[in-house]
Amino acid sequence: MKQTGLPMNRVDGEDKVCGTARYAAEFTLPRLAHAVMVQSPVASGRILAIDGKPVAAMPGVLAVLTHENAMKLPKGGKAAVQPPQGRVLSLLQDDAVHYAGQPVAVVVAETLEQATAAAAALRIRYERRSASLSFAAAKGNAYSPGKIQESEADTARGDASRAASAAAKRVDLNYATPMEHHNPMEPHATLATWNGDHLTLYDSTQHVAGVQKTIAKTFGMQASQVRVRNLFVGGGFGGKGSAWSHVALAAMAARHTGRPVRLVLQRPQLFGPVGGRPRTEQVVKLAADGQGRLAAIEHRAFSNTSAIEDWTESCALVTRMLYACPNVATSHRLVKLNVGTPTFQRAPGEATGSFALESAMDELAAEAGIDPLRLRLLNYADTDLEKRLPYSSKALRACYETAAERFGWARRDPRPRSMRQGQWLVGMGMGTATRPAKRSPAAASVKLTPDGQAVVRSSTEDLGTGTYTVMTQIAADALGYAPGKVRFELGDTDFPEAPVSAGSMTVESVGSAVHAACQLARHELVRLACRDPLSPLSGASLADVRLEDGWLRHADGKRAEPASAAIARAPGAAIEASADSKPGDETERYSMHSFGAVFCEAHVDPELGIVRVPRVVGAYGVGTVINAKTAHSQIMGGIVWGISQALHEESLLDERYGRFVNANLAEYHIPVNADIGDIDITFVPETDPHVNAIGAKGLGEVGMTGVAGAIANAVYHATGKRIRELPIRLDKLL
Repeated sequence: MKQTGLPMNRVDGEDKVCGTARYAAEFTLPRLAHAVMVQSPVASGRILAIDGKPVAAMPGVLAVLTHENAMKLPKGGKAAVQPPQGRVLSLLQDDAVHYAGQPVAVVVAETLEQATAAAAALRIRYERRSASLSFAAAKGNAYSPGKIQESEADTARGDASRAASAAAKRVDLNYATPMEHHNPMEPHATLATWNGDHLTLYDSTQHVAGVQKTIAKTFGMQASQVRVRNLFVGGGFGGKGSAWSHVALAAMAARHTGRPVRLVLQRPQLFGPVGGRPRTEQVVKLAADGQGRLAAIEHRAFSNTSAIEDWTESCALVTRMLYACPNVATSHRLVKLNVGTPTFQRAPGEATGSFALESAMDELAAEAGIDPLRLRLLNYADTDLEKRLPYSSKALRACYETAAERFGWARRDPRPRSMRQGQWLVGMGMGTATRPAKRSPAAASVKLTPDGQAVVRSSTEDLGTGTYTVMTQIAADALGYAPGKVRFELGDTDFPEAPVSAGSMTVESVGSAVHAACQLARHELVRLACRDPLSPLSGASLADVRLEDGWLRHADGKRAEPASAAIARAPGAAIEASADSKPGDETERYSMHSFGAVFCEAHVDPELGIVRVPRVVGAYGVGTVINAKTAHSQIMGGIVWGISQALHEESLLDERYGRFVNANLAEYHIPVNADIGDIDITFVPETDPHVNAIGAKGLGEVGMTGVAGAIANAVYHATGKRIRELPIRLDKLL
């Protein structure tokens, strides 16, 4: 029975429910010591003096690491700097301070309580220097990053300015999104242990291979001298895609003390030294003819970076391809602040950029007197005009139709403040969702054993997204085995290398490698049986033998044997295969994206300004859905985060000191179950023969895109008031 597409339960579900799933901080070793990171309260300056002697004498303290006694690293700890994953780290190599929250010391003790008390007692004297902490003040010195990963920071096709000046309808708008920070249930955690000149790390990461390479380069070691393990991740969302300072600091502390050391970041320590979403300010100009067809788009984005390196929020990339428009100009500019370096946060660029673009499309629809859905259909892009390529597949039109019908968009009265439900003003808004379908080189191996089992391996990670499960399904179908006979193993750099588990590309990348490796093993098993004189299938043509549910069967229906029997007679009593998978020339022939349409209903209390979102309807085209249940969960999680972005999340920076004043889960607002209403998700049928061998596109992040814009549009429809800066709070509506 084909497994792909079925809502198979998570294979790791029992371990998680029973508490036997081991996360990074739950591994333990003999003589384990505990480390606590000390951070600077100063946003800019240098360390003048550290009084470490009293702390070193405290009960249980094993070491106080500072720039005065920490091991010296190659190139000052910057040997592995290669953004976006090889970041500039703070590794106690000098006395400079670049942001409040920067690691400046590590205290190691016998127990966590002793280390925490000692870290709090450490006294450090600073020379304070002027810090850049106001986005508004620093924006005047904004500069171009030149490149955004593989794309140009600025692009232009046609003449947007001239086309806009001649257009019948125009809007010129400013939008803003705040700094935000990841708050996974599992904080960043690392356990480091040395065995001679070999290092083992148990690390909560989205990329064990990336951590291995980064730490090896940082310490001047060979990659083979570093092993990284990570069986489960309690949430990452992009924040664990890089090896941050605490990982190397744990290794340094373990080397210094000669003992295994565990370092777990405290909740407030997630605000700064491990990235976050930067603030953005975006200018969007749209121009259309009298019928609503776009004549010009300009999208100019500003986002903050840190004082130590550049990182760009790619807000305007979505604008380059989403709608059919002959004249488009986009740009990105960086604003340097004394804060921690930003990083990827779920749907980076698209989440913030689509809020601005989809809000602006709604404002253009209002200006032109056109239904917002009709405006998008009028400007539907059948090809990627930026890349000048056809789409590998695109089911967005079906997404619009399906979601609009399920939502009841036709019942919407277009007049703002025209719809009510009791005391509540009712608004309906919509937005378009999209994310690139990305694929990176990946490798996998498979071993078939005489007990009828298959062990499949790749050094990828399961972030809670269901990787264990979907890879089991892919392998089962490719092998012809029942899923209960497949064990997928991951999270170990001793396994074949996989790319970072980010960018919604794990299934596309690792799934393709798993599929290829299992097909090779299947072919080899059939070949051996057909050539084995002891097999009932001896002499059969390979084309006439199939492998189903662990049995080799001839097309004549008369000859068959268990795969386990054939394997038992194989050399070494096992069949092994490995495969590498990487993108080919399809990336030069097609533009590949996931798409979706999202419709939101907002209820607003006209007297109190309270906003509720009782229902969201989304339809998505993501190619082949490998697991209907985990796919639904991924989209639901993205929609919930979109609601959070629209109504709740904001990291509040005190511009006097550079510290975040709500660096905890009590005051960093995120939605709870009571904030979430009905979420209706549909996957429209979509076949993509070009994107990869299994036809799957990423869906971990597309569910978040478009949601904030749709909610902002619904709030406008309910109230007649346009909120252009997130989050939408009651004080902005009163």
